Amino acid sequence: MAELPVNMAAANEADEDLCPIKEVDMTVPKTDDPTTPVLTFRMWFLGITSCVLLSFVNQFFWYRTEPLTISSTAVQIAVVPIGHLMAKTITKRLFFEGTRWEFTLNPGPFNIKEHVLITIFANAGAGSVYATHILSAVKLYYKRPLSFFPALLIMATTQMLGFGWAGIFRKHLVEPAEMWWPGSLVQVSLFRALHEKETRPKGGTTRIQFFLIALVFSFAYYIFPGYLFQMLSSFSWICWLAPKSILVQQLGSGMRGLGIGAFGFDWTTISSYLGSPLASPWFATANVAAGFVLVMYLMTPLTYWFNVYNAKNFPIFSSSLFTLNGTKYNTEGVINSHFQLDIAAYNQYGQLHLSTFFAMTYGLGFAGLTATLVHVFLFHGREMWNRSREALKQKPDVHTRLMKSYKQVPMWWFHVVLVANMVLIFFTCQHYLETFQLPWWGILLAFAIALGFTLPIGIISATTNQQPGLNVITEYIIGYLYPGRPVANMLFKVYGYISMSQALSFVYDFKLGHYMKIPPRAMFMAQMLGTFISIIIYTITAWWLMDTIPNLCDISVLPDNSPWQCPMDRVFYDASVIWGLIAPLRIFGPLGVYPNVNWFFLGGAIAPVLVWLAHKAFPKQKWISHIHMPVLLGATAMMPPASSVNYTSWLILAFLSGYVVYRRWPHLWERYNYVLSGGLDAGTAFIAILLFLAIQSKDINIDWWGNNTDGCPLAACPTAPGISAKGCPAIF
Repeated sequence: MAELPVNMAAANEADEDLCPIKEVDMTVPKTDDPTTPVLTFRMWFLGITSCVLLSFVNQFFWYRTEPLTISSTAVQIAVVPIGHLMAKTITKRLFFEGTRWEFTLNPGPFNIKEHVLITIFANAGAGSVYATHILSAVKLYYKRPLSFFPALLIMATTQMLGFGWAGIFRKHLVEPAEMWWPGSLVQVSLFRALHEKETRPKGGTTRIQFFLIALVFSFAYYIFPGYLFQMLSSFSWICWLAPKSILVQQLGSGMRGLGIGAFGFDWTTISSYLGSPLASPWFATANVAAGFVLVMYLMTPLTYWFNVYNAKNFPIFSSSLFTLNGTKYNTEGVINSHFQLDIAAYNQYGQLHLSTFFAMTYGLGFAGLTATLVHVFLFHGREMWNRSREALKQKPDVHTRLMKSYKQVPMWWFHVVLVANMVLIFFTCQHYLETFQLPWWGILLAFAIALGFTLPIGIISATTNQQPGLNVITEYIIGYLYPGRPVANMLFKVYGYISMSQALSFVYDFKLGHYMKIPPRAMFMAQMLGTFISIIIYTITAWWLMDTIPNLCDISVLPDNSPWQCPMDRVFYDASVIWGLIAPLRIFGPLGVYPNVNWFFLGGAIAPVLVWLAHKAFPKQKWISHIHMPVLLGATAMMPPASSVNYTSWLILAFLSGYVVYRRWPHLWERYNYVLSGGLDAGTAFIAILLFLAIQSKDINIDWWGNNTDGCPLAACPTAPGISAKGCPAIF
């Protein structure tokens, strides 16, 4: 009988260690060693080096026609053998032994906590700074003067402002077990896999060996699609069947048409816009496929061939801006000397028109926003409410209790970062008001939007892995309140939306550190320093490329096969014209051509209701619950700048990885899938930069038919009678 209380105590302790989220309970270890060294020389060296390299590489690819993004996963895998090598070779000597400054460059074996912080540094350099779009739009498209210092201020404040919002809401979005951030579990699993004792299986390879094989293969192969045989980037063989037919080329072109049968034998084509297809679960891939088929093979041909919004006056697939007669819209002709819309010139020149496809993509953006909100409410509303209510009780789980062993980051650190950024933003926008156009009240309104949406959208992201975008709403709001000012529109979107998105990225990292038991102050330091370093590298690299590459982003001058066509910047610039310069009143409002596109807001709200009703009516049909309307309607959100070949190639590989290999050879998938993705990323990035520095920067090119990218020149031709375009046959 004396043992009963002991057993009961053990049972109670075991119950307390159970996480309320099953996925977390199965994935995240419930132990910790607070004595594990974290701020080591290896961590500093590999972390800062990774941050610098990824920042340079990703900004370098930012302007590319196929803008490959190297994720931190490549670094997460690549640094493992380097870390172990440093642990074996660096001296273990104690410096300043016996003093308070005693330290060693090698405190022992390379450990998982060092690895996490290195990845946090690398993550700061993954992707790019969204504000780079503003620099490109002002300097390269609007051709307005912009000096380096104000550009650096814009880059810095847009990235660092999110720290303030993250600090305010970290108690609500990090510590509660109910805020579990599903995406972080993938990285936790990968960290554990890379640090488990591994022996090479008979007839197989270790993960690191496989990573190196994939890296060498992609390094050697990319010279073909990247330089020698560029048609491999968009292999549109259907165009060959009728080289003089506009219709056939519209159907078959992977870059300017529907992309039927088109495929890219090029990792940059496959992963440029949708990320690695090897990381997409089958459920998400199926929804993206359904959305792509709906838009590209149903909506686009129907609206084009029924000539909706004069669709035949323009290319079937284009993000350019046009006049009604199909000529490119001259935005410089409707801008006055104060860099604002000249109403008289606009009325004389005529209304701005979009390709019908481009107009429909904005409609789908409207639908995706309302669909996300309604879907989350219907399918996750009760779950979110219960978890949020539990979160407010602040009952600590096992991970929160373990983290109490470390000094927490004082709230005043975040307050200092927030206030400093606000002061710097006010100074930048007011001192350079003529250039940036955003008044003081616009700054305050942007802050209010970011502050108001960070917590609710953070709860949605933390519990459902979905993050509704605010870009359309922010553009809409400032476009109506302060029309005719394109740079103000861009800045408002960045401060109102991207600062919130950046805050959630920081919170995500906080949660990863929470799961991996990283000291909070070390995590804060890595995020702050990594972000600061990446801002410097991003800005210098962007400035160097803008000054080095002739006619960067100018598709009117660049050849069709130029790798520097900047599709993402071009779409951002077009958006600044639509929402900022011309403004929504004259595009989607009563004074515009496309007011009916606003009905997509209603359609997006209704679509999840129909799925929910079908799910309730037929509960045994499990496939209905997998119809995810926000993902389906937002499937083509990256089009443009992405083209159909990016989607067809991505979908094929995502199907093979997430369905075929995952179901038929699950052990192979678990062992090598993410490693293969990281190796392909890294090898392709290294050879692409080497090709540019050694050959392409010196204008050494090979002119032959295999470098005629896509090979479907007529796909961009209008088909309305009497509308002419350069290089296109006349239609009467």
